Amino acid sequence: MNKRQYMQKSFERQRLLNKIMAKPGPFPYVLILDHLKVDFNIGKIIRSAEAFGAHAVDVVGTSFFDPMPAKGCMKRVPWTMRKTFHESYEHWAAQGYTFFGFDVDAPKSLHEISLPDKSAFILGHEGFGFTFKKENYPAIQPIKIPQFGLVESLNVSVAASVVMYEYARSRNFNPAGSL
Repeated sequence: MNKRQYMQKSFERQRLLNKIMAKPGPFPYVLILDHLKVDFNIGKIIRSAEAFGAHAVDVVGTSFFDPMPAKGCMKRVPWTMRKTFHESYEHWAAQGYTFFGFDVDAPKSLHEISLPDKSAFILGHEGFGFTFKKENYPAIQPIKIPQFGLVESLNVSVAASVVMYEYARSRNFNPAGSL
């Protein structure tokens, strides 16, 4: 069995366990992962989603991904595979979510806005960004994570962790009090 076959078999096992064991976190925000690479970032984001109490994660445009970086969290955090961004957008819009997409040219930074309880954070592909045209989704609010230096962006799993932490922090994040 080669590495890819092993990864797919492990992925399918985690997917089955997810259907039985997953429960939404204490916060109602969601993450929409728009066509990310199948390597380590999706698993790391799911791992952080558990750590910061996410409601759910939508994995868009990916048929499978490496479950190893999730360190077992794939069975505990609700995640759904969706074929298109539009499908994910429609699902969460129907439930009253406000959408935020990361853009280095956004006029406002993450810490300058008040995040509604039902926030949906869209994270695009590491190389080419979002798969949709922004003008087709005018309700998506562009935000950025302010940074020093010449770097233009953060690794997508790092950016996801920053936004999840900021969301949880703004709601008096206290995991010790939830045990």
